[in-house]
Amino acid sequence: MSLRTTESDSRYENIDKMSTGEILESINTEDRSVPIAISRVIPNIEKAVDHIVAQMQKGGRLFYLGAGTSGRLGIVDASELPPTFGADPNWVIGLIAGGDTAIRKAVEFAEDDELGAWKDLQAFEPNYNDIVLGIAASGTTPYVIGALKQARAEGISTVCVVCNENSPLADQADFPIEVVVGPEFITGSTRMKAGTAQKLVLNMISTAVMVKLGRVRGNKMVDMQLSNNKLVDRGTRMVMADTGLLAPQAEALLKEHGSVRAAVDAHQRGL
Repeated sequence: MSLRTTESDSRYENIDKMSTGEILESINTEDRSVPIAISRVIPNIEKAVDHIVAQMQKGGRLFYLGAGTSGRLGIVDASELPPTFGADPNWVIGLIAGGDTAIRKAVEFAEDDELGAWKDLQAFEPNYNDIVLGIAASGTTPYVIGALKQARAEGISTVCVVCNENSPLADQADFPIEVVVGPEFITGSTRMKAGTAQKLVLNMISTAVMVKLGRVRGNKMVDMQLSNNKLVDRGTRMVMADTGLLAPQAEALLKEHGSVRAAVDAHQRGL
């Protein structure tokens, strides 16, 4: 079996003998290569985003599937969309091998269950409008591969984010996104550059999707949830900027209508 890029030996020798500064400078040097690797696959990300938007406009949902770090990154990204964009929690759903327990503690061999993710998806009754997005640095995780394979058989669109070329997972994706970031600072530690690449790509996908679905006005998160004082203050300033109201009136309007969008629209209608 050929050696995967994510498993290649680190470019650095005797890391355990480095000073703290040398360790940090070396990690930072490697991290700076990640955005460059992503820039090479933006056309592939664009295709995936446009397809996801089209499917979600038909009522489809986006499912993130992964194991370990990859699964946790999907869950983090999905969980941030309701407060940030006022998105329905059922629009983007993150699932991890081993279930919620695995968010905090590794569940041994859960990622090796090729039928596991498809079983996990059944609770959501997936249909042909949905999109299944598999996340795996190696591109060889059975939990993720099995789900994409079955999804395709059911006529459900598939996307993947991987950090190796020509992986088994990419073979099962209608829209493969292969971000090859090269060997890790510590050999095989894909929570580092590969994890950073996955995080950035998921941010790009979900943010672009939310923008295209109309959840941003201008450059503002006008549908964000007002879940703490900082966000209420941010929303108040947005309302002030769009209406010319003073802070007390803007805040009262915001709290009355529950979102920046609704508050501004109500003011424009003279309500």
